[in-house]
Amino acid sequence: MAGEVNLVATLSRDAVPVTGQPQLVYALLEILPAEAMAAAQMPLNLSLVLDVSGSMGGEKIQRLKDAVGYVIDLLAPGDFLSIVTFNHNTRTLVESQQAPNPKDKDALKRIVHKLDADGGTQMAPALRAGLAEVRKQKSPERIQRVVVLTDGQTNGEADCRRAADEAGRAEIPILGLGIGADWNEDLLIEIGAKSGGRADYIAQAHEIGPYFQSAVQAMQAAVVQNAVLTLRLAAGVSPRKVWRVVPLIADLGYGPIADRSITVPLGELEKDQGQALLVELMLPERPAGNYRIAQAEVAYDVLLFNLVQEKVRADLILSFTLDPALARLSNARVMNVVEKVTAFKLQTRALEMAQAGDQAGATQKLRAAATILLNQGDAELARTVQLEADKLEQQGQMTAEGLKTIKFKSGKTVRLG
Repeated sequence: MAGEVNLVATLSRDAVPVTGQPQLVYALLEILPAEAMAAAQMPLNLSLVLDVSGSMGGEKIQRLKDAVGYVIDLLAPGDFLSIVTFNHNTRTLVESQQAPNPKDKDALKRIVHKLDADGGTQMAPALRAGLAEVRKQKSPERIQRVVVLTDGQTNGEADCRRAADEAGRAEIPILGLGIGADWNEDLLIEIGAKSGGRADYIAQAHEIGPYFQSAVQAMQAAVVQNAVLTLRLAAGVSPRKVWRVVPLIADLGYGPIADRSITVPLGELEKDQGQALLVELMLPERPAGNYRIAQAEVAYDVLLFNLVQEKVRADLILSFTLDPALARLSNARVMNVVEKVTAFKLQTRALEMAQAGDQAGATQKLRAAATILLNQGDAELARTVQLEADKLEQQGQMTAEGLKTIKFKSGKTVRLG
């Protein structure tokens, strides 16, 4: 069975001038599960690892309990859930169990709603407990995840990193969520990266519920697994960069597999958004004419349907032209994505420069990024970036909230229609 995944390749220009010099062109590759996959849903093997330390008191703990209730409601019969809580101690509140019927779901929610917030913060033992629960039901036919939420600094950061390494070896990604301004974003980012997962930022308590709902729905939507992009290049064409731009902007890097071929692991594809990549390609000089500069191929598995190593391909065709008017035309949609990536690179570099003590350079790059974001219609993020540039220039440092906003929202700006 083929046709579970669509692959669309669009170049930034349909034609380039005959110049006698190498030239840069961008390729936007959109990889999206087909409509035939719309009704598919992956079973989950999920552990929630939840901070119930004293700083989580008040609205945060109440919103967290509500959010866990939303997750319980979303569970399908084939899903497994466990719940681990931590403060200075670790408690396995709910051992891994199959999603209960509606009546028993209410009983499970009543257990959660008895939670209180007190004590200190010791995350590492809870991470290991959550991993142990996921291991009980680990299967290639399920999406395995540990979701950890915290609002503060933890003791034993090195132990957290070792737990993340353990999760990575077990192929159990961790989604690390920080709420508020007082948690260590660098630690959660590292935990996510080491485990094959990621980290994210929840600014306000009222956002916990919607975030948990959307995160679980995204896991259930990961209907394509083990996707890998292979790009076979024509003679003289060379890759410079490969960026993922949907769902998050990230420098993916790539590995050579043969002469003029590179490969990029993509992992899971969600049926509602898939992934999109922006590839920077250097072209050699060519006489006028039409050329296939590359062929993209995505191999993938759909384990729900017992499909392994299915493939979809798309050719990248480009004209070299002597017509100046034709050579000046560009694809606005692709160039819009290029601008988003440029803003992301500016923000990322600015944070690196600020950390190194180059406040003037960081301020300059933040303001350049804010200008691009504003022109692109990302007014809220542009405002935050501009305000943080002002604070950096005037006070010598950025706010914790602004720093987290830039780190976690700068990669979420690409929205393809």
